[in-house]
Amino acid sequence: MLAVHFGAGNIGRGFIGLLLNQSNYQVTFIDINARLVEAINNRHQYNVRLAARESETMTVKNISAINSATDPEKVTAAIGKADLITTAVGPNTLSVISKLIAKGLSERIKTNKKPLNIIACENMKRGSTLLKEKIYSHITKAEQEIFDELYGFPNAAVDRIVPNQENADPLEVYVEPYFEWIVEEPAFKGEVPVITGVTYVQDLNPYIERKLFTVNTGHAVPAYVGYQMGYTTIIEAMRDQKVQEIISGALAESGEAIIKTYNFEREEYQKYINKIIVRFMNPHISDNITRVARDPIRKLGAHDRLIRPASMYMKVTGGKVPIYLAKTIAAVLNYDFDQDKEAVELQKMIAEKGIEKTLEKIAQLDKTHPLVEVILKEVGIKGKSVPLKTN
Repeated sequence: MLAVHFGAGNIGRGFIGLLLNQSNYQVTFIDINARLVEAINNRHQYNVRLAARESETMTVKNISAINSATDPEKVTAAIGKADLITTAVGPNTLSVISKLIAKGLSERIKTNKKPLNIIACENMKRGSTLLKEKIYSHITKAEQEIFDELYGFPNAAVDRIVPNQENADPLEVYVEPYFEWIVEEPAFKGEVPVITGVTYVQDLNPYIERKLFTVNTGHAVPAYVGYQMGYTTIIEAMRDQKVQEIISGALAESGEAIIKTYNFEREEYQKYINKIIVRFMNPHISDNITRVARDPIRKLGAHDRLIRPASMYMKVTGGKVPIYLAKTIAAVLNYDFDQDKEAVELQKMIAEKGIEKTLEKIAQLDKTHPLVEVILKEVGIKGKSVPLKTN
């Protein structure tokens, strides 16, 4: 069986590619990084190490790679023969790869009528749906009707911390032992594939929001609050009692929103929260704060990890104030790392428009929304930045 995977980065190799290989797929990686592509094609294998006290090494074999920038026709041919397509390229890159995938799927129709499923394994909600929309923008109405019959776009929730790393071996990657890959089963076309480690569910939404509003929300605390405190790594920030207080409070608030919205069992959900916090404390996977905090504008989106659970919390509690989520949102608004393009853009927007207008544009929060008042109190009077300090 052939799996065509877009994205040969650390997530692609250390998470999705690894599980596909363990499921007896021959994996062909698609990437524009010439160095990675050449290394994969020279060796046809790489090692994945678990970042833990007692580390384990697994070898991924029977792999190949194609440079989509220089050999797009080979990508088209690979799509024509694929049994599964997956991606791990980052939410912003889905639109970039959509045209090439659209061409490959169109060409495939001419020679291969076997159903095919495309799973976007991205850190976002409805990633496969977005990819489908982008692909469909490149094809005709008639082709769309054929695609609807043959191609499935199941959405997925993925979770595995793969820290930024530089290894002597460019293909070796180390990852945390914990992972979760949940995929919506009803969206598949044809036979549902057997993939090691994948959990299939009928309704993905509770699980994707549980993941986003626990793992991603939680990770935002040591990143943005830690930055305000002057820390450089996640593990440094997580060792600060103030950060521990804020992350516990923020996840209690987002957890309350999820529990009451989707009827998760409270005790089990608390265990899930505790597990997430322990993962962030793993010294073997600590990441740089500025990498975790990158793209603050996207992370302040109306449906993303902070605004959405804060709004949900107020709704399910009858208007109770999400104090710790508001503190984290305030820290994002204060994020001014000058090497982050979105951080620079965010600070420029705040300087020109003020906090209220910025939140209205980015987070879709009207200035009369009660959450805005809470955030303003945490940021400071009239949007003046008030840095967080340790006690």
